[in-house]
Parts: sequence; structure tokens; C-alpha cells
Amino acid sequence: MPTTTEYAPSVQTHPNRAVLGEKAAAEAAAILRERLAAPGTARIMLAAAPSQEATLRALSEAEGIDWNRVHAFHMDDYLGLSADAPQGFGNWLERHFVANTPGLGFERMRPDGDPESEAERYAAAMGDEPFDLVLLGLGVNGHLAFNDPPADFDDPRAVRVVELDPVSRQQQVDEGHFPDFGSVPPRALSVTIPRLLDTHVVIASVPGAQKRQAVIDSLEQPIGGEHPGTALRRHPRVHLHVDLESAPV
Repeated sequence: MPTTTEYAPSVQTHPNRAVLGEKAAAEAAAILRERLAAPGTARIMLAAAPSQEATLRALSEAEGIDWNRVHAFHMDDYLGLSADAPQGFGNWLERHFVANTPGLGFERMRPDGDPESEAERYAAAMGDEPFDLVLLGLGVNGHLAFNDPPADFDDPRAVRVVELDPVSRQQQVDEGHFPDFGSVPPRALSVTIPRLLDTHVVIASVPGAQKRQAVIDSLEQPIGGEHPGTALRRHPRVHLHVDLESAPV
């Protein structure tokens, strides 16, 4: 659970993003198998981004997980896109993970309706129970979900309508999701940082040279909203997986 105490994330460096994905997924699978050894279900929160693709692919192939007892949520999505837009994060997760994990329950955001009403609906759908596992990345500007700087580490809401800062919008172009800056929606729905960190374990997959400074800032800058990734140091069980390009040293 997030606290005001500062913790040191466990940082593992891998030779490339494929190995990073395998190792991060192995950790995630072990957590899910342990949770599912007891009665009940497991609740997971997922990020949708190229940085997560290797991890999610390997996790979908993991053995010994009863996906019928796993319920997944996702942490953000654009406002203003058509329901079938391939850039939509719910659609991305359907293609890259949900379709490969038969039986998984997936609660999607519905970003094509009234944004404020959907924020309230999705918050209610998540409920108040902590997640068992959150799988996330870091934005180029250090954002967690779409909590861009200056991020609110004590936001009372679970889901919020946010304005994307220019760095976040340009990242979507640089990663090939949109043809130009103007095509990137300026607003999104995002799960807030306190709700993201209300989880037993966080596994962060952060490959690529473009993320190296965000990794350094998250580990070394003073904890605060100007560097959203520093919020990870408020949680006692964060496993940060980087590759040689994103490694802080």
C-alpha cells in the first residue's frame, strides 16, 4: 500500500526488452499463482503501451494461471476517438493480451460517452478493494498512466478526466500511434496515482533509451508531482525492470 514512507524499488537490468518481458512476466505469474492458490479471484491493473508488449505476451503464455478467476482493469484511455480506433488503449489490450488469455475478465473504460459520468462509473467498477498486481510503465515525462506532471499524489478521486501535456502527446507520435501531434487527442481518462498504487505489488516494465531519464528521475529526484514516477517510492513492493538502454547506470 502507498504510504509517506520512502522505499527503494527493486531494480533489475536485462540485456534487451525480450528478456525484460520474460522476467517481468515470470514475477507477475508467480504473484498470480500465489494469489489463486487461495479461494477467490485476482484483480490486476494493466497499462497499454509498446513497452508492455513483451511482458504481456510472456504473461499470456505462463502456465498454471486460471484466467477464469482473474479480473483485469486498464489505467487510461483517450477521449474523442471512435469506439473501434486502434489507438484506443482498451482496444490495444484486447489485441495484445485479452485475446490471448481465454477466460480473463476485462472491464473496459467507455471513453466515447460523457467523460465525467464514465470516470464515476469506472471508479465504481474498480471498487475499493486493493489490486493484487499492477503492471505499468513510465512515460517519457515520468507519467504513471496519464498522470502528467505536476501529478497529484493525494488525489481523492479514483478516475479523473485529464489534459495531456505536450510531451505525452508527442510520445504517442514518436511511438507510431498517430501520424502527427494534432491527431493525438488532448484529453483522456486516467486512474489516479493513489488508486494505481493501492495494490499489493507493482511491476514496472520500462525498456528503451527514451525512458532512461524518466527512470533516473523516478529513482533519484525528490518525491513529488513534478516527477510522477517518484510516487513508486511510496510503495513497499515495486519491481522495476529495465533494459541496457533504459538502465540508470
